[in-house]
Amino acid sequence: MNSLDQNRPLMLSVLRIMSGLLFLAHGTQKYLSFPGGERAGSGWALDNPAAFAGIVEFGAGLLIALGLFTRPAAFLASGTMAVAYFIGHMPTNFWPVNNMGDAAILYCFVFLYLVFAGPGPLSLDALRAQKGR
Repeated sequence: MNSLDQNRPLMLSVLRIMSGLLFLAHGTQKYLSFPGGERAGSGWALDNPAAFAGIVEFGAGLLIALGLFTRPAAFLASGTMAVAYFIGHMPTNFWPVNNMGDAAILYCFVFLYLVFAGPGPLSLDALRAQKGR
């Protein structure tokens, strides 16, 4: 086994942490207005689908970043991003690079991968599993 293979579990955790933090940032922007920007504070009006996506971004993003209940959180996040793409992005243009849906597709498949791969060793799920032994 070469050194790249040996670091695979660690890099799974890094991928999960960074994806979770980036996803969480979408939720914090909508609900905590941080960071500021075009969508800051847009989640409080629950009359639009993006507000509901913001709830998932905030909650699932936090859980995924921490590696707590990773698989169910990633499953919910993946499905939410699939719906976001087909409802919010695809109707404007077929091509993801033109309809601004490429991030939604990427999140969808990264989170789908986490459903099957799990959280990796640097996670609260791994810590809980060790304590359960």
